[in-house]
Amino acid sequence: MSERNSSPLLLLPGAVAGEGIDEAVAAHYGSFLTEQRDLLEAGAFVDHSHRDVFRVTGPDRLDWLHSLTTQYLVGLAPNVWTDVLILTPQGRIEHSFTGYDDGETLWAHTEPGAGEALIGFLDRMRFMSRVEVAPVDELKTIARWHEGVLAWEFVTDLTAAEGTPAGMLAHEALRIEAHIPRFSLDTDDRTIPNEVGLLNTAVHLDKGCYRGQETVARVHNLGKPPRRLVMLNIDGSTSYLPSNGVEVTFDGKVVGVVGSAARHHELGPIGLALIKRNTPTEAILMVDGVSAAQDVVVDPDAGLHVRTNVGRA
Repeated sequence: MSERNSSPLLLLPGAVAGEGIDEAVAAHYGSFLTEQRDLLEAGAFVDHSHRDVFRVTGPDRLDWLHSLTTQYLVGLAPNVWTDVLILTPQGRIEHSFTGYDDGETLWAHTEPGAGEALIGFLDRMRFMSRVEVAPVDELKTIARWHEGVLAWEFVTDLTAAEGTPAGMLAHEALRIEAHIPRFSLDTDDRTIPNEVGLLNTAVHLDKGCYRGQETVARVHNLGKPPRRLVMLNIDGSTSYLPSNGVEVTFDGKVVGVVGSAARHHELGPIGLALIKRNTPTEAILMVDGVSAAQDVVVDPDAGLHVRTNVGRA
């Protein structure tokens, strides 16, 4: 995947660049709390132009992707955005992307820097299928929030996008509130979809075989995933947020790690964390020296008899 330049929206007055994986786009444009409200009420959008965009063409594309991924893609209706995972043979999340098919081409995006490995994997799996996979530099990804639901769009000109821009800090707070895990931040190389609430959003439980399907089905049928995603309601008495990878403890023992954290305009400091399944759901946890109550996202006994409580990815 070709290297992406910083977003032109960073030239807007008040724009402050993000950090880490999001350094190429704005963290905020002056007030991330106001920007959160604008996303929910005023039709603002979030610049995700640093995400890697790719396309899949060819008459076999949907059947082919259906056979490789967790999602049911055969006969996918045109222009319906869909979340898709590719798992390892052991059922761990290896790649994640979101996209839609327009009847001729599937257009999709993935995390910044993840496109090259994803495209490389897909290209190696083509064999005799009539498909082509290629990066797309001319399309940029933006996000909107409609009544608390995340919606994606592609644009060719960020500066002409409808609405005012909001930064990644505002977006991340709403994403965490909606219990939507972010690949590579809220997952690690051991994460299976059952642990992070992706069943029924990025995983279709009634499709045929795909790589890693045995693990997903076994945990779903028997229940009790090894770990579970929680939303942390973090004590707001400190001026800092826990960083990615910080340990979560209970009763003096490490039970998990923090993925994402942000400041919400109503809830205050919140975060997502993967913790051990058997950690009591009512337990007050400790994170970077402060206490944090937990909202259950994935039930400790999640399986056929328990509905996973998770926002749309």
